[in-house]
Amino acid sequence: MRISQRADAVAPFYAMEFGKRAAELEAAGHDVVKLSIGEPDFGAPPAFLAAIRDLTDGRSLAYTEALGLPELRTVIADFSGTRFGAEVDPRRVVVTSGASAALLLSCAALVDPGDEVLVADPSYPCNRQFAESFGARVRLIPTSPATRFQLTTELVGQAWGDATRGVMVASPSNPTGTSVPYDELADLCADVRDRGGWRIVDEIYLGLADPDIEGRRARSILTADPDAIVINSFSKYFGMTGWRLGWCIVPDDLVPVMERLAQNFYICPPTPAQHAALQCFTNESLALTEARCAEFRIRRDLVVDGLSRIGLDVPVAPDGAFYVYIDVASTGLTSFEFCDRALREAHVSLTPGKDFGHHTADDHIRLSYAASTDDLTEGLRRLGEFVAGLAA
Repeated sequence: MRISQRADAVAPFYAMEFGKRAAELEAAGHDVVKLSIGEPDFGAPPAFLAAIRDLTDGRSLAYTEALGLPELRTVIADFSGTRFGAEVDPRRVVVTSGASAALLLSCAALVDPGDEVLVADPSYPCNRQFAESFGARVRLIPTSPATRFQLTTELVGQAWGDATRGVMVASPSNPTGTSVPYDELADLCADVRDRGGWRIVDEIYLGLADPDIEGRRARSILTADPDAIVINSFSKYFGMTGWRLGWCIVPDDLVPVMERLAQNFYICPPTPAQHAALQCFTNESLALTEARCAEFRIRRDLVVDGLSRIGLDVPVAPDGAFYVYIDVASTGLTSFEFCDRALREAHVSLTPGKDFGHHTADDHIRLSYAASTDDLTEGLRRLGEFVAGLAA
């Protein structure tokens, strides 16, 4: 069977590969601490799960509109205003089968073969894979601790060329857990807009971001750039990874385009998950998710302090997503070697930097602190012994 060049060019997603290897070790009877996958251990809000149980009473669960349930689009728009400060017409909300589908639709709507798209290095690999699947030439822009491993207006301006059509930004970011300062992101988007380019801003982790120095909650880029395409999801803030429900907010003239694409690509998002997701926006559920955000900050401090004691360098402390980007060059191992041996010898699953780009790939790894405090404590203990053994 002849495989398409597109499929053949897609690299493995090493976070999932190491997760698979960890599961195989567990099946063989080993106790593995899994810190490779960004999957909150809390699970979905109880009100959502109760609604799912109610929905399995034999009622008909037919297709919804391709853009999602109107009432769900309305509560998402309201949430964007109350939580992120962005006043949004519900018509502009597109409910999708996870944030991945939101990125799929956005790239299908915006990218033509040969278009150049600018993305930070390091960054989440699947984002650029979507653009490349529609023929884009993704240009990875090396970043550094000096820019918090994020794009800046200056970096984008230096990289912009005749074939450049847009930029993809994630703030907070996977794998680094760092955010672009709001004013810098607003300037970056304004610069790209003035160049005639589109802006896709991944805000999947925005609900987990730290308040600013004045104690204000993180704001959506839509408050500065209402024509940006913003991606979000129920997976991280609400802990609903397996339910595959996300959304994007798009400019008004892009709504019918997204509707046509959704109709043809997957008809509609999962109907039961959409109905039950309405319960995520009750006062009780939102109070629960905010408490979980506070718990993630406790876990972050535990991990950053623990890594410091072990002697592993965290060049930039995370301020949003539940990830730490760790420099392991001092161990004498490449990132892949470190993750491979940590899994085999210490039974701790991590993700090598080669998932996220090229510039820092060989000497950085990602640790996810979405796991429980007990697992994090045990994982740090094992890593400490593993690193001490390397030094010996």
